[in-house]
Amino acid sequence: MNNVIIIGGGPAGMLAAISAAKSGDKVTIIEKMNSCGKKLLITGKGRCNITNSTDINGFIENTPCNPRFLYSVLNNFDNYDIINLLEEEGLKTKVERGGRVFPVSDKAQDVLNALLNILKKLNVKILTNTEVKKIIVEDGQISGVKIKNVGVDAHIDPQKEELKADKIILATGGKSYPVTGSTGDGYKMAQELGHTITEIKPSLIPLISKDNTCGKLQGLSLRNVGIKLKHNDKLIYEEFGEMLFTHYGVSGPVILSASANLIRYKNVEELFKNNSIKLQIDLKPALSEEKLDSRILRDFEQVKNKEFKNSLDNLLPQKLIPVVIERTKINQKKQVNEITKEERAKIVKILKCFEITINGVRPIEEAIITSGGINIKEINPKTMESKLVSGLYFAGEIIDVDCFTGGFNLQVAWSTRIYRRALNSNEKQHLALSNCVKIFATYSV
Repeated sequence: MNNVIIIGGGPAGMLAAISAAKSGDKVTIIEKMNSCGKKLLITGKGRCNITNSTDINGFIENTPCNPRFLYSVLNNFDNYDIINLLEEEGLKTKVERGGRVFPVSDKAQDVLNALLNILKKLNVKILTNTEVKKIIVEDGQISGVKIKNVGVDAHIDPQKEELKADKIILATGGKSYPVTGSTGDGYKMAQELGHTITEIKPSLIPLISKDNTCGKLQGLSLRNVGIKLKHNDKLIYEEFGEMLFTHYGVSGPVILSASANLIRYKNVEELFKNNSIKLQIDLKPALSEEKLDSRILRDFEQVKNKEFKNSLDNLLPQKLIPVVIERTKINQKKQVNEITKEERAKIVKILKCFEITINGVRPIEEAIITSGGINIKEINPKTMESKLVSGLYFAGEIIDVDCFTGGFNLQVAWSTRIYRRALNSNEKQHLALSNCVKIFATYSV
């Protein structure tokens, strides 16, 4: 039996603890916040987008940063494994648009409660309000941690202490949403042990626009729109989905995914300053320009004696109408039956290409996920063990792998918990049989 310490009580840390405890090890989670799973509770707008129902190739396609690294971990523990784990604990799940998997209750708290119940059954010890000050290494081998009380209700002595460990799993998360405990501590710990940290950037982050259009449309949510991010005529990203206008710019699922591509674009900071990045929104992606023109003609026929400003109610959200009218430069008091074919073409063009200049991204503290982290070249993808320090493992967002929205990032957290102690011959035979049963079940469906 190994003495395993998990640093960080987020999704990756809790799953790593479950994995280690099921292998028969003595497990302790050290969490500096007053409870585990703070960030889990705010995922999916408080509903918790647990995973995605796609296959492994789908996960790879939705991972712009180091996707091949995930093959081993996803084959070891995939989306159906986390769903089964939670459903065995009584948590029912459902699949929504885009393959997104949520709890039927729509409550992230229920997901956290299920995980905490499993940890309790496995006798995993959880030290909250406890901070790891240093990872101790002797002769290239993990030997323990130095910890410190950081809260009045901590389970340890207020003085600095040292805890012995045979294995340590570093699962401290990234640097986004620091109020949940993700403050980048793990990067410093890993760096002190010789690991390389790639550039830390915000990913899945709202975009900033100085265009006053966004302020006028603040709070407006658009569903089923198409977007294109462009640098001059070069396409950076294209997608279909939901977005939101804010006082600072734009947000929403489709914008967050777009940001993951944008932050990787060459010299993007300079392009922001030069107003070279454009967001083009297709407000009616289901209609060609010709069909949209016909639709507008039909609407105009029903209100032909009204003023132009009162003619678009059936076509657009109320908040968007004055902004569109302003962009057409058509007199809003002009009667509908006086609008020319050329003016109608302007309306169509604006609805199919509603353009906004993008001038930056919000601070990393507002990012859903952090891009960058422990260099994957220094991690064994089959075990998640450090190639530099024996007995040191990594799990979750601290690793230099990040994905688009849709439950993919949480699956990375669940799947990179694959540390386990060495198995004896009987256990290896049992595991091989279990894998055969799983494969048979998969291909028998």
